[in-house]
Amino acid sequence: MSLAENVLQIIEQSAIEQKFTRIKTVWLEIGLLSCVEPEALRFHFDVVTRDSIAHHAQLEIIRIQGYGCCNHCAHEMPLASIYDSCPKCDNYDIRIIRGDEMRVKELEVK
Repeated sequence: MSLAENVLQIIEQSAIEQKFTRIKTVWLEIGLLSCVEPEALRFHFDVVTRDSIAHHAQLEIIRIQGYGCCNHCAHEMPLASIYDSCPKCDNYDIRIIRGDEMRVKELEVK
């Protein structure tokens, strides 16, 4: 629920700065390695946006592929899990370089 509340805070701050009064659509980028469950986030977003500027806003989720870099051989690879091993050297010391983030990408306002 706290993630949905944080998204609403970002939306409300943008509304103040850019002087709009209603949100129609919110696009969120969510990395596959972020441990965010999209359906749970949708549910909580609907709950926290009641009686707000984003009431009835559509939430669009864009999933971002995970990528990592092996700290042993420097091979970069797509990751399906934070526990994947390097396909080149089979080492598990992988640094995530993309796919663990969540950000508000775009707002459609009225």
